Amino acid sequence: MRPSLRRLGLVLHVGTAVGWLGAVAVSLALGIVGLAASDAGVVRAVYLVLEPLGWATLVPLSVAGLVTGVVQALGTRWGLVRHWWVLFKLLMNLFATGILLLYMQTLAMLAGLARDPAVGAGELRTASPVVHAAAAVALLLVALVLSVYKPRGVTPFTSSGDA
Repeated sequence: MRPSLRRLGLVLHVGTAVGWLGAVAVSLALGIVGLAASDAGVVRAVYLVLEPLGWATLVPLSVAGLVTGVVQALGTRWGLVRHWWVLFKLLMNLFATGILLLYMQTLAMLAGLARDPAVGAGELRTASPVVHAAAAVALLLVALVLSVYKPRGVTPFTSSGDA
């Protein structure tokens, strides 16, 4: 890639990654509020907000992070499977996006329960959003550390002239 195009790609990739981390942090905060709130209306509101938040921000940002990361890897000297840190980030992103897409079903179920006035706040309250969001924050922070420190090491998929 030309340097100007590479920098634009990097800005897009970092921007989506930062946005994804921010959206996950908001989800974590909401999950904590839903778990700790004594007001049933607040608990319901949290679970009603988490599902659209997931579809509107988490899913698009995770997919955008995956796409921009692959483009960056393929368009730069790092390559997609040349260096361990890039390969780990790719696998972590695929894993996180897959889990997120599966977890959206749980958020839909929680939102459905929150819409039902017969379901009490005690029955609705769950640690699941907190656990999933905390794990996602940890995973994204590991990806951030890998991006900044770029640990040495090439994969066996690298030819001798590529290292």
